[in-house]
Amino acid sequence: MKATILFTTLILLAAGCKQKPSDQPAGSIAGNEGKIVIYQVFTRLFGNTNSTNKPWGTIEDNGVGKFNDFTDTALQSIRNLGVTHIWYTGVPHHAVIRDYSAVGISTDDPDVVKGRAGSPYAVKDYYNVNPDLAVDPAKRLDEFKALIDRTHKNGLKLIIDIVPNHVARHYISLSKPDSVRDFGADDDISKEYHRENNFYYLPNDSFRVPVAVGYKPLGGAYHPLSDGKFHELPAKWTGNGSRLAQPKQDDWYETVKINYGIRPDGSKDFDTLPTTYANLGIDDHFQFWQNKSVPSSWKKFRDIALYWLNMGVDGFRFDMAEMVPVEFWSYLNSSIKTRYPKALLLAEVYNPGLYRPYIQLGKMDYLYDKVEFYDTLKHIIQGNGSADNLAAIQKGMADIEHHMLHFLENHDEQRIACPAFAGNPEKAKPAMVVSALISTSPTLIYFGQELGEPGAETGGFGQPTRTSIFDYVGVPHHQRWMNKGKFDGGQSSEQERKLRSFYQELLQFTISQPVLKGNYAAIQYHNRQHTPGYHDKLFAFSRWDMDSKLVVLNNFSNQPYEGKLVLPADLVQKWALKDGTYSMDQVLFGKNQIPLIVSKGEGSIHVQVPAYESLVLRLKK
Repeated sequence: MKATILFTTLILLAAGCKQKPSDQPAGSIAGNEGKIVIYQVFTRLFGNTNSTNKPWGTIEDNGVGKFNDFTDTALQSIRNLGVTHIWYTGVPHHAVIRDYSAVGISTDDPDVVKGRAGSPYAVKDYYNVNPDLAVDPAKRLDEFKALIDRTHKNGLKLIIDIVPNHVARHYISLSKPDSVRDFGADDDISKEYHRENNFYYLPNDSFRVPVAVGYKPLGGAYHPLSDGKFHELPAKWTGNGSRLAQPKQDDWYETVKINYGIRPDGSKDFDTLPTTYANLGIDDHFQFWQNKSVPSSWKKFRDIALYWLNMGVDGFRFDMAEMVPVEFWSYLNSSIKTRYPKALLLAEVYNPGLYRPYIQLGKMDYLYDKVEFYDTLKHIIQGNGSADNLAAIQKGMADIEHHMLHFLENHDEQRIACPAFAGNPEKAKPAMVVSALISTSPTLIYFGQELGEPGAETGGFGQPTRTSIFDYVGVPHHQRWMNKGKFDGGQSSEQERKLRSFYQELLQFTISQPVLKGNYAAIQYHNRQHTPGYHDKLFAFSRWDMDSKLVVLNNFSNQPYEGKLVLPADLVQKWALKDGTYSMDQVLFGKNQIPLIVSKGEGSIHVQVPAYESLVLRLKK
């Protein structure tokens, strides 16, 4: 979840049990010697076979996927793609427009819910799961526990979302342990701020529903609670930091901001971490917080995280982590890692200036590499910019490159195949190779990406170019691969099957090759300066370790490239190659053998790379 936020300045100031999951290292599957690959699935959409896609449609109109749709066959299909982890998006119980009063769930008001299916980032009960996802809503948590076991049985690990910055406007937990108090239950609502309050308040004002020209909840369909009103007295600050009693339509009005002990003026009401802790480990961070007083919200989210880990979840994707102070992350993540050292902790952070603090002080495993790496790749895919910029970005990230998650799609970003992005998924193939092979970092794939899904549906609140996260929709390209539960591509087009084969070959390579945990060297600048015809829509780099030496050349151009690729003298020296002729094997997307000629300490390869393709070569022993 992201938007322009009013709270940015405040947060930047703020930034200055039995182990149940399997005992494999974080990011590792038994037998896995390569990198992490995370497959994000929008859980309510994955198993839906209904293709009606009526705008603002109900479950009866458009259908919905269930936990049970992740069968052994489905999970093996995901694993065989070359995946190590599944990110099940939209699992915690969030506000939905559906009557579940028969199982004791309160009804949600469409005036403070986005879409008919609701935003997965407006969590209503952190101790249970979305009832839409269960065959029997009364047993929804049992069905999710069964999915955890099924996922592990099929050789995969799983993460879910935790959204620490905000909760649903109407948060009420039916399933919390007896010892847990709801968010806000003990707040002093007469004060805008108190350190132990979970929310910020406007004590003298009532909440008022945003007014937006041309927008009607549920597309104007009748609902007894859809009256432009929602009772909240006093009004609370909105999730993105808006302090208006009547937030704007583009605010996160369906959510309320969590108070972490940051005063309204931006100052901190808790102990701060010495900068020396950037160089210290989990044990030191955990000990730092012992016997220190921390705000109520810190402890509540610690207990939530440990609850899910104890159930068998293998880690979390933390939504909008940069809107929460880095000290909290030190507290939470050291608490997690002390009990579950192999838990995977992935955070959504967009401000490059916060990358190192949130890794080193906040003890995150991985952060989104969005603002620099993804944005640059998208620009290049669209035919703009120079691939030379990728080498500069990678150089600038050298000290933290392992921690920067690479992706070309997720639920927030436009689908590659939509006209507003590339219009053709083939154009992104070299970018996918660069994302997957350039560093030791994990790779994220969004379900349907591997099939060229364009996100063309108008779901209601969600608009085309992104598959809606707010509505009940079917995902056509994915549905064709799913083939009514067979997951064999029986209804897929030839183009879709070929694209998936490309992804499968690439991702299987990344999770099986130790060399991708080894060394990296840019060879882009040398070729741009010294190789005639080598242009800025080409991008080359090398990866190597003691046992394997790779050269990767990517062609972002709509024209084929035939010519020379030079291995600079310093790389040839590192590879300990003497003058002579060597053979390089094509290890991806073909089986050709290409000679490498080393003369006067410099290597030269004559290459041919079609438009929008990549060449991955390994030095033959």
